[in-house]
Amino acid sequence: MENEPSRSIRHPTPVPGLRIERCILVFRGQKVILDTDLADLYGVSTKVFNQAVKRNQDRFPEDFRFRLTPKQKAEVVTNCDHLRRLKYSTVLPFAFTEHGAIMAATVLNSARATTVSIYVVRAFVKLRALVNTQPEFARKLEELERRLVEHDEKFEAVFTAIRELMAPPVEPPRRRIGFSSSEEPPS
Repeated sequence: MENEPSRSIRHPTPVPGLRIERCILVFRGQKVILDTDLADLYGVSTKVFNQAVKRNQDRFPEDFRFRLTPKQKAEVVTNCDHLRRLKYSTVLPFAFTEHGAIMAATVLNSARATTVSIYVVRAFVKLRALVNTQPEFARKLEELERRLVEHDEKFEAVFTAIRELMAPPVEPPRRRIGFSSSEEPPS
């Protein structure tokens, strides 16, 4: 894991908290960091990172990590410039919760992973504290998220109806007029 020279030398100093904070996204009501961001923070390739996690699957229950859906992946690629390279990836990324990100540091077992995991914990704690100090803001944010979901569903229904209206009407089969040699003569 640490033998990969191009990635392990890339970040010789600890990662600033601000960089970690921009990697934290919200999916399924949880704050998460994607596998590609965690691998970058821990100084390994995403492939090496996911192999280490796969070897230790028993340490990552559903509430520690989950795979994004294709729709969620497309949303991430659209909204996060630093994740645009995922656009051409055929693999759906994993999302790691706070506990999953820390557990990932333990399976990587490197000094850098240990150091960065401390910054990851601090970033999650800082975001939690920010939300807790601003309950009105958190409530409004939840309300906004709920409205967006409702609007998305309504827009989808409108677009479906428009597509149905744009489709050409299905015409019933017509009876042919005139002589047809395929019919038998009456007896």
